[in-house]
Amino acid sequence: MTLLALGIETSCDETAAAIVGADRKILSNVVFSQVLDHAVHGGVVPEIAARAHLNAINEVVAQALKQANVTFNDLGLIAATAGPGLIGGVMVGLMTGKALSAQLDKPFIGVNHLEGHALSPRLSHDLQFPYLLLLVSGGHSQILLAEGVGQYKLLGSTIDDAAGECFDKSAKLLGLPQPGGPELEKLARDAKNPARFDMPRPLIGKKTLDFSFSGLKTAMRERIDACTVDGNIKREDAADLASALQTTIAGHLSDRCKRALEEHRGVTALAAAGGVASNGVTRAMLELVAKNAGIPFVAPPSALCTDNGAMIAWAGIERFNMGQRDALDVAARPRWPLAENTVRIQS
Repeated sequence: MTLLALGIETSCDETAAAIVGADRKILSNVVFSQVLDHAVHGGVVPEIAARAHLNAINEVVAQALKQANVTFNDLGLIAATAGPGLIGGVMVGLMTGKALSAQLDKPFIGVNHLEGHALSPRLSHDLQFPYLLLLVSGGHSQILLAEGVGQYKLLGSTIDDAAGECFDKSAKLLGLPQPGGPELEKLARDAKNPARFDMPRPLIGKKTLDFSFSGLKTAMRERIDACTVDGNIKREDAADLASALQTTIAGHLSDRCKRALEEHRGVTALAAAGGVASNGVTRAMLELVAKNAGIPFVAPPSALCTDNGAMIAWAGIERFNMGQRDALDVAARPRWPLAENTVRIQS
């Protein structure tokens, strides 16, 4: 019988649980969004997020089991995010996973949230190592060489803000609801003159694989202020600005991936994961980079790019198959660099 894993994810503002098989079949993938809880504050409030996770976690896990048509007894593994993330939220999911493991006498694995993203292309596409990974989200922007489970070389990272943060903060300046990235992408589709606004190109001419997005946020603020009259900005101006920003961010990401592929040949694919990887313009540019390099471009479907329990369940399965079993004293970690995330095998 195929091993079934319960994956629990609570690192930010979405309470998620999923049932995934070792055969890569996703039997359920339940996500409870807290977006309405945080909308009035214009961003995620850690204390509110932690309380919302606590209120929702039992029902979300129950729904995951129900949708998968399985019981706790059918599970062979419990996996939960142990970090990085908002520590209050991480603790809710981690403690829930530990409690279930203890009560059911099932193996437990504390998963690095970033590894959940990093291994999601293997869940969706059975991608083989080694592959070049662009991990882009609201909190992280990294280029990694994924050589195996627990084997990641950090090639480049943002020197200031993350790409997702740039999307979200710019969307907020335009008066769009949060999470802002998807809303900004929708607005950009209405652009009448997408080349109208010139945006600075970060780190242009620099021979580096690092990113920078703080300058783009400043440029957006300046251009929005210039177009604002009596506290309002015309939708036409906002759409053109959204398009300019989106194209610039996607171009910056794809340029660094192009450089990385030139320096690291022999990879099986260019992969992208994390919330920003669901952006259509970004995907299109990355597809072209991969095509020019003669390799495929792989990105999970949008439901597996944003935070979800399926990627945590799959990361747990990958580590379980390599012999890892975690004791129940695994600590919640607000920071946990992926490059330090080696496989832990208990004697």
